[in-house]
Formats: sequence, C-alpha cells, structure tokens
Amino acid sequence: MARDKSVYSCGECGATTPKWQGQCPACGAWNTLSETRLAALSPAAQNASSPRFAGLAPTSAPRVLADIEAREADRVPTGVGEFDRALGGGLVAGGVTLIGGDPGIGKSTLLLQALAGLSATRRVLYVSGEESGEQVAMRARRLSLETRALPLFAEINLEQILAVLARERPDVAVIDSIQTLWSDALASAPGSVAQVRECAAQLTRLAKQTGISILLVGHVTKEGALAGPRVLEHIVDTVLYFEGDTHSAFRLIRAVKNRFGAVNEIGVFAMTERGLKGVSNPSALFLPSRSQAAPGAAVLVAQEGTRPLLVEIQALVDPAHGNPRRLTVGLDAQRLAMLLAVLHRHAGVVCFDQDVFVNAVGGVRIIEPAADLAVTLAIVSSLANRPLPDKLVVFGEIGLTGEIRPAPRGQERLREAAKLGFTRALIPAANAPKQPIEGMETIAVARVEDAVSRLRDLE
Repeated sequence: MARDKSVYSCGECGATTPKWQGQCPACGAWNTLSETRLAALSPAAQNASSPRFAGLAPTSAPRVLADIEAREADRVPTGVGEFDRALGGGLVAGGVTLIGGDPGIGKSTLLLQALAGLSATRRVLYVSGEESGEQVAMRARRLSLETRALPLFAEINLEQILAVLARERPDVAVIDSIQTLWSDALASAPGSVAQVRECAAQLTRLAKQTGISILLVGHVTKEGALAGPRVLEHIVDTVLYFEGDTHSAFRLIRAVKNRFGAVNEIGVFAMTERGLKGVSNPSALFLPSRSQAAPGAAVLVAQEGTRPLLVEIQALVDPAHGNPRRLTVGLDAQRLAMLLAVLHRHAGVVCFDQDVFVNAVGGVRIIEPAADLAVTLAIVSSLANRPLPDKLVVFGEIGLTGEIRPAPRGQERLREAAKLGFTRALIPAANAPKQPIEGMETIAVARVEDAVSRLRDLE
C-alpha cells in the first residue's frame, strides 16, 4: 500500500517544497512553511481518476486577438445597492468573489441579505460550514428576511458540495467559509494552506464550467490580510474587504481586485437591527457636526473609485516627553514621516520634538496620496492651535521637493464639496477649474510653503 508523504507549503505564496526550510525558496519569506500530509493514491486509482487540472476548453490553434469577438459580461444585481457598487454593478455568471473581513463585521449578514433578495427571481444556495442550519435560520428571522425560496446546505466536505452544486445548478451560491472546507484528496486539516488552495481551485473550476456565481467568505489574519496563501487572491475574479471598527455602526466594503469592474470602489453601510443598510450620502456620515471649528481638523475630498468622498482629517501635535511618536489611524504612517520632513525642509515647520497623531474620522481608510495636503494643513493647524477657516476643503499630493501635484478628477471633487455646502477649496494649481464652479472659491497653490502661507492669510 502506498504511504502518505509530506510536503511543506508557504503561507505567503503557496509554493511547496519536499523538505522544511527556514526561508521559502520561492518568495523568500521566513518561517512561513507548514507541513501538509498528502494522501497517496495507488497506481490503479491514479489511472482511474480523471485529471483535476485539465483545461476548461478543448485545445485549439492560436487566434488573432482582433478576430475574437468581445462582449460585456451580463450583471445580476443583488438588490443591495452599495454591494452592487463595490462589485461593479452586480454579479457575473461564472465569476468567483472572495469577501474578507474581521470576525463579526457583517460578512455573513450581508451575503444572507443578498441571497434572500436574489431568491425571489434566481436559483440560489447557501452553503454553511461554520454555523448550523438553526443558527442561520435564527439570523434570517432576526433580520426579517424572506427565505421560503432560499435553500441551505450545511456541509464542509468539498466533494459533497461540488456534487450538490453540479446537481442543483444554482445561479448564485455562497460558501461560508472557504477555511472550513476540506477535500478527500488531501490529508491535512481544514484551513491549512493546501486545503484552502485546493478547495478554492476546485470551486473556481466548477464556476467556470457551469456559469454559477460563487461567493466565498474568507478569514483574515491579525494584520488584516486574507488568511491562507496569496494564490487564493489570484485564483478568484473579485476580492472585497470589509473595513471599519466592529464597535462602530458603520461598515465599508472595498474592492481591491475586480476583473469585471473598477478597483478601490467602495460601498458604505450602516449596521442596524435589520442588518446592513446602504448609505446613500456617505460624505455626511464622515463629517461630524460641530458648533465651531476646532484646531487640527481639515476636510479632505477623497476619491474612492468613482465616488468623491468628504472625510475629516484630524491631527494632534503635542510636545514629546521622550522619543517623539508618530501614530496614524486610517492613513499611512510612513507617508506621515515623509510629510513632516517636507514641512520642516520647505515650510520651516518644526515637529521633531513633537508627538504627532493623525486620524481619519469614521473608520475609513484613505490610501490615495491626494490626502497629503489635508494631513499637512491639519498638522500646521494643531501646532499653531488655530482652526482652519470654516467651509474649507483641501486635496492635493505633496512631493519630496515641496511641489503640490494635481489629484485625478479634481472637478468632480469640487462639485461634490459645493453640493454639501463648502464655499472654499485649497487645491493644487494644476486642478484649478477653467470655468468657475458656482458657490465655490478656489485657492490654487503650487508648493507646500505657499499653502502654509495662504492658510495664515485666510480668515
């Protein structure tokens, strides 16, 4: 009888090696190899079994790309508007979507709401590997969802799930979650690198063959990345991340990969007793109402996907007692250190003996460099203990030489700010509008010292 053998898989890139090493030979990461025991098949069984990784289409001759007819993928709206926005308009037949997020942030709730809405017009299937049928039914009743046409299959064995999907042929299926599944072809435990990679690959293959839209729920690590091999993100078509504090009522879902739509598109939700509800005006959500302006607060017009978003950036500068600290929430800490150096070199603003704390209000994560100018002016405002002028918005990228670079879609940002009642904007010179925007005064600056100087002149 054939003996089982072990291989060692990298948790970062998914590469395998026959023996353990301290460093992955493929990606160079340290201490990421874990043992996986493979169940050996007899030669007769190997000959009898069909190849698991055969091509999805028969072999054909190469074709000229210009001769291939391209068509837009048909979308299936889920009925949850903000979810459809993050997906790029809806689900695509045969598409595989991976949704990650912290425990308790609302992944299962959102997908249960979407399936309940789709069940009225589409064939759907909810596969639960973490919760029993009674637990899912209890959540559905608490959310007051219509589930008469929503079938549930509580199973973690991959082969049984594939058989049910091939037999039932639903239009949309949810797998909650990919880390709980295990395959008979592998001897490792559920959640291991080999099991996660194998289960995701087989489900993706089935989706492409049958046209089923599959939604996978994925766990995240303490760093916030999807647990399992990085190859998992490359297998699927779309990767969505839940963002936000579990103690807050607001949630964001961001597309970080989408083969059928735009990346960095976000959907904004509010967690209520009846589940996740879409927020139609997220800018009002991230702009707290205050009776008077406060030092260290600047309003940024960010661009998240196709949507302008107004976010308040807060900074606190305080004398350091010991080594100065640099702390950011929702922003890049390394970029903050760069901006402080630019402020010192080009604008004469000294912060090397100060603690600097910067926060993006509302739990939103800002990743675009157009937030540089808002962060810089919030720091200057806090250091001088002087609030910024009322009804002022800011955006712009700052370079190491002190220049202020333009931000994309500047006109859309200004129109969104004017719509919400802001009357002045401090923006890069290259973003100055050719035609004046009604109700909006634009102040164009080319360098960071000009921005600090103009800020001191404004009342």
